[in-house]
Parts: sequence; structure tokens; C-alpha cells
Amino acid sequence: MIITEQMIDDIALGATVLGTGGGGDPYSGALMAKVAIATAKQPVRMIPLEEVQDDWMTVPSSMIGAPTVAVEKLNSKDQMLVAFEAMEKALGTEVAATFPIEVGGFNSLIPILVAAQKNIPVIDCDAMGRAFPEAQMVTFFLDGLPSAPNTLADERGNVVTLYPIDGIWSEKFARPITEQMGGSAAMCDYPMNGKNLKRSALPATLTQAMKIGEAIRLANDNNQSGTQAVLDIVGGHTLISGKIVDIQRETDGGFATGGVVIEKLAQFEDTGVDNVFVQFQNELLLAHKGTSRADMNQENLLASTPDLISILDHETGKPITTEQLRYGQRIDLIAYPCDPKWRTDKGIEVAGPGYFGYTVEYQTIEQLKSALKR
Repeated sequence: MIITEQMIDDIALGATVLGTGGGGDPYSGALMAKVAIATAKQPVRMIPLEEVQDDWMTVPSSMIGAPTVAVEKLNSKDQMLVAFEAMEKALGTEVAATFPIEVGGFNSLIPILVAAQKNIPVIDCDAMGRAFPEAQMVTFFLDGLPSAPNTLADERGNVVTLYPIDGIWSEKFARPITEQMGGSAAMCDYPMNGKNLKRSALPATLTQAMKIGEAIRLANDNNQSGTQAVLDIVGGHTLISGKIVDIQRETDGGFATGGVVIEKLAQFEDTGVDNVFVQFQNELLLAHKGTSRADMNQENLLASTPDLISILDHETGKPITTEQLRYGQRIDLIAYPCDPKWRTDKGIEVAGPGYFGYTVEYQTIEQLKSALKR
């Protein structure tokens, strides 16, 4: 499949939904990807996971850091290429194909940029099925695959190569390096052959993002509900439709962290919930009834990581990232199920609410839906 500008727009929109508030600014990513395919020597292809050969060397392309930083600190068009070629140098071989580590916003589009520059295909897969804030929160880590080597590069030309023993140590080393690079950096990790990629990656996630983006676009063209168009594809349900009445946000430890209060509006659909507090660390991680973190308990829980939580504009159904949240926005808060790999004991240990210090136990959104009025 040849990647077109319309595909880039649809992927950017849909991947920002799946990015659950994180993954980086999709607008700048789409612009960079469009320029890349326009100036590439050959058309850029997206191939299904099953077409990857067992002996191919594959490497994901991504950015690491706080999305709030990336809004003001624009990336160099060659920054990702520098990190990618540093990975090839560390491996001592050329890479046959690239793919997104997460299907979220900006990071879903970075591989298109690299593929255009290196004349290699983009693989239709990722390692999360969403966006997560930390390097070990990937299916590769769940399946025991090594993360080393890692390469990081900034816009100044600084390059760092790491050999961590696993994804946890990758996160411990890469995060402070990213802070020294200004809070945002290009990163490659988890290099692997095609056989391991096909065993561990989540297939067709870029296609899913493209379908979501297309559905939102067509819904708006036909004066239909963009939010319902999203739910028709991803499943799940609306937690609350209302207005943002408070937002707390700061950049701390290389992450954009905080919370947002959503208040029900009488003219919108009544889900049986008056107020919801959503907590985030780059991504939206937990939603519960109430107006502050003090209201968090098992009884008030509405949805939590690893299930997906997204904030959509009420009028258009277009996703709003954590750095774009503002007082007064009219929104729909939706929740929908994660990939089954994340609902295993290992998945919940790695990316469940307990990992982030939340004092609630993970329950699926299907289990929690009974708390909402229907």
C-alpha cells in the first residue's frame, strides 16, 4: 500500500484517539510526514505484518519525552534519522523496515518520515495498541524480548547509545538523558528480527488508526456524531459528556502530569455521572467520579489503564491531547478496551493502575460499565 497525504491525515487523527492524550502533537508530525513522502526518491509503502521476512532486521522509530515540551521545541527533520542510523551502526547491519513503537499521535507518523529517508517500508503494527508513557510498556517487554541497544539523538546532533539489560533499565537511563536533551529526543530501541516481531507485535494498528480517522472525517462531512463514529470502531462507551472546569498540568521528571475535572452539562447525554476527574502522565490513565484525586476509590472508578481513555471534542469527535486541554472545552470522555495482552497478569503489573501509584485495582471497562446509567 502506497502512503498518501490523505492516509497521513487519517492516521494522525485516528492515532491521536488511540494515543489516549499522549503520543505527541499530530499536526507537526503530519506536516513532516507529508514533506517526507513528497520529497522521497520512491513512494513510501506500508506493508502488513505477515509480509515481514523472518530474517529482516526491524527497528521502531519514535520520540521520547513530554508532549508539552514538543509543542514549543520543534524537532529537526533529520533528528530521527540520526538516531536510526546510530542504531544501524550499533547493530552493524542495515535495517530492512521500521514501524511505530506506539500508535499514538506524532509517534505513529515518525516511521513514515524515516521510511521515506531510508527507502524502506513501514510495517502496519506497533507494540502497544495505544500510547503508554514508559519504555518497558510494550508487548516486546511482556514477551521477554531485549530492548538493547538503544539510541537517542537531539536536534543539536548529540547521540547516545545504551545497552540496558531490559526495558525497565532502558526507561531509567533514557528518561534523564531526554531531560538533558531538552525534554524531548528521538529514540530507537527493541531492534529485532522479523520472526520475533511477528510473534510479539500487535498487527494492523496503523490501519485501525486510519479507519478511525476516516470515520471522524466522514462523520463531520455528513453532520453526524464523530464520537459515535469512533465508538462504532473501538467499542466502549461514553463516561461523561460535559465541560472542562479545571485543569492541573505540569512537566515533571520528563512527563506531562496532572488532572482534569469534567462537569456534566444538562444539554448533553446523561450517563449518570455528574463530575469526573481524569488523571494523566502524558497519557490519560485513570478516570473516576469526583473532582479531585482525593475522590479516587474503587467504588468511584470508571476506567483505568491499560484500558484506553480518550477525550474527544463534543461537536466534532476529534481527539484532544493532554497538552491541548483547556478550561471550557465541551468534550466527550470515552473508554474502550485494550488489547488482551494488556489484561494478562504481566500486562496489569507493567501498565495497570498500581504501577502508577493509584490506590485502586484494575477492573475492565466492561465490569465498570454497570456503574453508569444506561
